[in-house]
Amino acid sequence: MNSKLQYFLGCFISVPLLPLLYFEGKKIRKKTPTLPEAKEPIGYINNNLDKTINILTIGESTIAGVGVKYHKNGFTSSLANTLSTKFKSNVNWHVYAKSGFTLKQVCDKIIPKITETSADIIVIGMGGNDAFTLNSPKKWVTSVEKSIKLLQDKFPDTPIFFTNMPPIKEFPAFTKSIKFVIGNLVEILGKRLNTAIINKENVFYNDEIITLKQWSKKHNLDYSNSKTYFSDGVHPSELTYKLWGKEMATFITKKLNNKI
Repeated sequence: MNSKLQYFLGCFISVPLLPLLYFEGKKIRKKTPTLPEAKEPIGYINNNLDKTINILTIGESTIAGVGVKYHKNGFTSSLANTLSTKFKSNVNWHVYAKSGFTLKQVCDKIIPKITETSADIIVIGMGGNDAFTLNSPKKWVTSVEKSIKLLQDKFPDTPIFFTNMPPIKEFPAFTKSIKFVIGNLVEILGKRLNTAIINKENVFYNDEIITLKQWSKKHNLDYSNSKTYFSDGVHPSELTYKLWGKEMATFITKKLNNKI
């Protein structure tokens, strides 16, 4: 089904659910602990090698490391460690992220504040907050285009990678109605993201939809225990960050084909 038609059909079906979603959302916010962002967003992996690559990660709460105390236990560190091994290099990494931000806010408030003048890899992890705020696919694509332009103006030769969309349908803290409405919307945003970047030079999107059943089988983990994957029913656990970082690094390596 065309993603635009899917969005409007979803809106039609979801309108009667909006009052229910509002009250369910308030209840979930009361029950879910407010976790801080991870500390120490800058790191260096020194393997005493001749080459060093510079990685920037940009995004919302998952990139900000909500669910772990330090970024060394989060997505970016796992990503950097795996890329260090794959590219046989030292790695400088720097996280630019804010919990609760939409992609428009990232464009307006985070990307302009990036201090680096060079980067070898840029990774963007977004989509959750744009779905939670019910942003339309049109507004989402506008923000996607703007983020790419802003980053390419700063780093014209640097490959940009968008991570998988967050697996909202898997969040144990959410009700069935929220999973249906927000989960379907985030998948639509993912499809629109893929369409927006598919012909762009040096821009890539990992469009694999993450499911816990598939991950459990792949990594030999306990599918029945949600704490394996989530720190608070919404944000990743330390193990999930580690696995996600490794998988994203593998995706990046395949796309770059050892060009770095």
